[in-house]
Amino acid sequence: MRSRECKHGIRSGPFRTGLLFLLAPLCFLYGCTREPEIKSPNTITVGSLADAKRLLPFLASDSASGEISGYIFNGLTKYDKNITIIGDLAEAWDISPDGLTITFRLRKGVKWHDGKELTADDVLFTYRTVTNPKVPTPYSSVYGPVDTVEVKDPHTVAVRYKEPYAPALESWGMGIIPKHVLEGKDVTSPELNRNPIGTGPYKLKEWVTGQKIVLEAFDDYFEGRPNIDRFVARIIPDTATMFLELKFGGIDYMGITPPQYKLQANTDFFRRYFQTFRFPAFGYTYLGFNLLDPLFSDKRVRQAMAHAVNKQEIIAGVLLGYGTPCTGPFPPESWAYNPDVRDYEYSPERAKALLAEAGWKTNAYGLIEKKGRTFSFTVLVNQGNDARIKTAQILKEQFRRIGIEMNIKVLEWQAMLHDFIDKKRFEAIILGWALSRDPDLYDIWHSSKTKEEEFNFISYRNDEVDRLLLEGRQTFDREKRKRIYHRIHALLAEDQPYLFLYVPDALPVLHKRFEGVEKAPLGIWYDFIHWYVPKDKAEWYR
Repeated sequence: MRSRECKHGIRSGPFRTGLLFLLAPLCFLYGCTREPEIKSPNTITVGSLADAKRLLPFLASDSASGEISGYIFNGLTKYDKNITIIGDLAEAWDISPDGLTITFRLRKGVKWHDGKELTADDVLFTYRTVTNPKVPTPYSSVYGPVDTVEVKDPHTVAVRYKEPYAPALESWGMGIIPKHVLEGKDVTSPELNRNPIGTGPYKLKEWVTGQKIVLEAFDDYFEGRPNIDRFVARIIPDTATMFLELKFGGIDYMGITPPQYKLQANTDFFRRYFQTFRFPAFGYTYLGFNLLDPLFSDKRVRQAMAHAVNKQEIIAGVLLGYGTPCTGPFPPESWAYNPDVRDYEYSPERAKALLAEAGWKTNAYGLIEKKGRTFSFTVLVNQGNDARIKTAQILKEQFRRIGIEMNIKVLEWQAMLHDFIDKKRFEAIILGWALSRDPDLYDIWHSSKTKEEEFNFISYRNDEVDRLLLEGRQTFDREKRKRIYHRIHALLAEDQPYLFLYVPDALPVLHKRFEGVEKAPLGIWYDFIHWYVPKDKAEWYR
């Protein structure tokens, strides 16, 4: 397709250079109304702040890897749009009267991307791989309560548990991997993680590191070939640049920032070509402390810092009001959320009193110190995430009011994750959790989950929380489980291993040529394979 130019000579065709990013703001300045160009109407291109790292599902522990992996692999189960567990690779299952055995019946005729047929041996192989102590996966505890996995026939698998395990059905939503491809090989190798073979609706076509990942529709997908031919994730580690790409046709989808949503998406042009959504994210943003650092080992210090944080100021300044304060490890939309947990009152005076109680005194420079050490630390923030960077800047000023000096270090995402967080080379971090719908938080908070690449990287330990996490896993009664998680919520709010900051609103934007999109309790992507582009909209920009 021939490229287009606006009246300022800014080219939008397939050979755009970095010059576009310098000149494109002129179009906004001069009110240019160049229409976006869609080079392939039946391709969806999404903006991603970070590149994926490993695509085998049991190693895809970061969000960028997990998203791509989810299109390539299927689990035995999945959530439907109303957050009810249904079958995926399993067409049905039976649960024994004692609740300890689940017998899964697999769909017949499911093909791997190389044409081989899925069998029960693949399920057993997946289980053995994830639970292999030599495989560095953060998900091994998901199958910890499993006693045996037995292949009954090529399409039947019986899973026997040692004890009742409430998240059992959800746990089998992890992607199943192919035995015939991976058996006897080093599953951590880059070659296997960059060339995955799954059963999912899309297969990997191209991966240009730091630039894009291209997925192609799988013709033999068991639910039917997806209507959208290709899924392209473009790595654009800056939300402002990403938004320009959205307006000029370089991408079709992104989660926009609150300022973009409020100030730039409210135009006739934008409403003509894009559909916007708003709903509370099922997760939260937090300031996490390395609890191995003596600076943060005293609970009173962490509580003092919580009193020093004005969350409403952060929500107003960073989210422009599109979010709510967070009080603990569950967002308000979770049935495990404890409404009786009260947030820490913003009170610099109370913060200073707690710090003084912990032995921190104000010096001549207005900073606090203890035994000759000034209270100064560095927080790590990932590049391109403007909300987290702005959150850090506000926190810096709020902590300065009580004599704490906070420095900010911005790092590229994969470097931050693997060179600093996994190796516990940090003092504090600003991150977020996108949570599972089941409230089992064992992998994040249990004291056994602190090894490299596991999720309790702050090294939190509380014996009562450990006990309750196990008890919550073993309790099927919803009301009893709720009481357990309410207690966990209260304990974590008291301990403040994180400063639980806010639950942001999700603000996704999607090009209007895509139809069949419906917002539901699970979000909008649950039925992506059935999205389509009508012929009249495919011709919009020709």
